[in-house]
Amino acid sequence: MTDSMNVNISVIVPTYRRPDLLARCLTALLHQSAPAQTYEIVVCDDGPSAQVKDLVLEFSASGHKPPLIRYIAVTATQGPAGARNAGWRAARAPIIAFTDDDTIPDAGWLEAGLQAMEEGAAAAVGRIVMPLPENPSDYENDAARLQQAEFVTANCFVRREALAMVGGFDEGFTLAWREDSDLHFSLLKNGCRIISAPQAIVTHPLRPAHFAAGLAMQKKVMFDVLLYRKHPELYRQRIRKAPPWLYLSITACLLGAVVFFLAGRTELAEAAAYLWLVLSLYFFLYRLSRSSLDMRNISELLVTSILIPPLSIFWRLVGAARFGRALP
Repeated sequence: MTDSMNVNISVIVPTYRRPDLLARCLTALLHQSAPAQTYEIVVCDDGPSAQVKDLVLEFSASGHKPPLIRYIAVTATQGPAGARNAGWRAARAPIIAFTDDDTIPDAGWLEAGLQAMEEGAAAAVGRIVMPLPENPSDYENDAARLQQAEFVTANCFVRREALAMVGGFDEGFTLAWREDSDLHFSLLKNGCRIISAPQAIVTHPLRPAHFAAGLAMQKKVMFDVLLYRKHPELYRQRIRKAPPWLYLSITACLLGAVVFFLAGRTELAEAAAYLWLVLSLYFFLYRLSRSSLDMRNISELLVTSILIPPLSIFWRLVGAARFGRALP
């Protein structure tokens, strides 16, 4: 067993039924420039499976001294927030590094993160690189916004004592959405200093997505409501300065057209339908102007520009009912 006194940093990798991506991430983590005895890797399996456990055991027996890689089956919670909590609480180092199973950390990632933390900050945020094709689709452009995020658990370093002070991640965020912003805001509220670590780089390749994948993503919006309930001021400052007026307007026009039609108010129904069409066309053209002109993207935008606004508002309402807060 490696002496825990020599472990300077623990890498927490939550995973959920993606052994191929996890293997790629672990390969990169085992080829860090940091000395092997100074760090450990804790894989937190949020959907415990023999395949993932065997994979981790295979990597741990690949010539590196245990406990360089450890496996934790997470059964008491749901989602990456709970998995990360299980990981950092079981970790042995004073500094915790977080990444995801679908990233590829650069060889110097850990060294750069440790160097940034030497300044005494409570947390440091590394840089995420998401390579885009020459003519990205709207979905790819949207996914690549992760590169500009202020605080992302795909690449950050946090002192264990700071995590303990704020209670770690809120496990109410049961999907991979806004749990990192919640930790960020909790750290800020407790006066923690957070710095940038631009030399600590992880690559986050875009994964193939099925047609109109953005529709399923709307369910995550309900966790914006939870984040807004907990941190209304910081949410308005750093996430969204105002309610989603375009989505609200499109949805109101659509509902108005249906209600007026059912009430026999044909002229009002036509007016509401016309406004819905104009606003939806504006939404479609705006998204198209920033993305590829290939037929798949155009057809995808036609479908999603019609369905995303009402779906987004629906899931916000679900969030408001669930978490008890006005729409963010």
